Amino acid sequence: MKTNRRYFLNQLSTGAAVLGFWPVLTECRSKDQLIEGMIKAIPELEGVSSKSIINFINAANESGLEWHSFALLRRGKVLAETYWKPFEKGMKHTLYSLSKSFTSSAIGFAVQENLLAVEDQVLSFFKDEYKGEPDENLKKMKVKHLLTMNSGHETDTLPVMRSSVGENWVTSFLNHPVIHEPGTHFLYNTGATYMLGAILEKVSGQLLVDYLKPRLFDPLGIKDYDWEKSPDNLNTAGYGLRVSTDSIAKFGQFYLQEGKWEGKQLLNSEWIKTATSKLTESNPGDGDWSQGYGYQFWRCKPGFYRGDGAFGQYCIIMPDQEMVIAVNSETFDMGKSMQLMWDHLLPGISDKVLEEDPNTYAELQTMCENQVLNTPKIKYNSPNAGNTNGVKYIFSENPFNISAITFNITDRNGEMLIESNQTYSTLKFNVEAWKVNEKSLNNPFPATLRANTSIPSLIASSATWIDDTNLQITNKFIECIHSDKIICTFDKDELRLKFNLSSAEYGGWGPDERPELVGNKA
Repeated sequence: MKTNRRYFLNQLSTGAAVLGFWPVLTECRSKDQLIEGMIKAIPELEGVSSKSIINFINAANESGLEWHSFALLRRGKVLAETYWKPFEKGMKHTLYSLSKSFTSSAIGFAVQENLLAVEDQVLSFFKDEYKGEPDENLKKMKVKHLLTMNSGHETDTLPVMRSSVGENWVTSFLNHPVIHEPGTHFLYNTGATYMLGAILEKVSGQLLVDYLKPRLFDPLGIKDYDWEKSPDNLNTAGYGLRVSTDSIAKFGQFYLQEGKWEGKQLLNSEWIKTATSKLTESNPGDGDWSQGYGYQFWRCKPGFYRGDGAFGQYCIIMPDQEMVIAVNSETFDMGKSMQLMWDHLLPGISDKVLEEDPNTYAELQTMCENQVLNTPKIKYNSPNAGNTNGVKYIFSENPFNISAITFNITDRNGEMLIESNQTYSTLKFNVEAWKVNEKSLNNPFPATLRANTSIPSLIASSATWIDDTNLQITNKFIECIHSDKIICTFDKDELRLKFNLSSAEYGGWGPDERPELVGNKA
């Protein structure tokens, strides 16, 4: 007997009647697929406790950390998937350094196609970029040293590369002092990953993202993606890729299946095994960054491996358990995030089918459908709100080239009309609830912090009054992780704007150095 999820959930409402129905429900297909090409399954039938997943989601919500999405797979079946609104299924999401694992995969394909070898010297690809006589350590640097973060540098090369003037990033990297013999010193070095992308472009004639399209993205059905570029028009490689949570889960499943997809071996299984094994010691200590490093993959303390990115972007592959976890978030304590997963999910995993628990499964389903990021809620309205409506505030010269701002605010929603360089953009917000703006926008008040919000993104906005004269607008860049608080102070004929990016407020990078803007009624 086969059935679908809708019928099953209807049966749950009948109480005891479902107990005789539970054992025959093995999987849900077609319209109920959560991830394209994958089947949804009841956790207990795959040996996972629904209660353990509920416990994890509850712990995530109580952690004080911000979660955007979570997907749990076993044996290629989706056991749970949830999004914290305003994040939605299918939205692309910045990966930060989880991008590195995709770059590693591209190098694996290039090795498979005999375009390069991990024993090749890095300098051999850049004879035109490097002039002069290299030192012995630079001569010894090989592709494998870039892959394992053993390039020999004492400090991360990326900050120097990004700040170099009149010099491309490759040349900047090659000129950075190589203090240690390559292969002897682990240093997490995003510039090394950039060089892998640059090498790939040399040997293939294609950008990293274009090279991966027919080899990885197309076969796995990864469609909605983009990748930042350096000033030299190369993909940034070590960061900057945006894909959906679905795509992260597929990528993890691809690795769990050792490079095979839909019965076809896309990437050599030996490469997968090598890339995800411990090839070097990593950071000191006993945490999840201390278990060793492979080819742009970290080993995890419980014995599996992961790709990860800043602020909690995870692709966790658990071969012994035949499981994959995909997470997007904005967390400022990544160790705590992972520990929550280990503490709550791992105890619920068995190698046997578990006892039926339809009521708990129904609770899990409801929970997964109803996660929402909290919005700031201080004061719902202000008696001065009406006085601001339709008033144009004029701004003198400023770093954002904002010439004028006009507000319209009601009890339920509002909008900020922004004039800049004779162009107009409208930022819509709800009061104490999220409003997702219809089109991707650049942050009209871009920050210069590392947590850049200048990339076009869908923006979800929510407002609350701090008091009668101060309106706080929170803009969540839902394709770029971070949020930006704008405090709008309406003081007689004057409007003042102050800013606080989330990475400055919570991430210890502060303070936000953007200047206060002051405008006057037209």
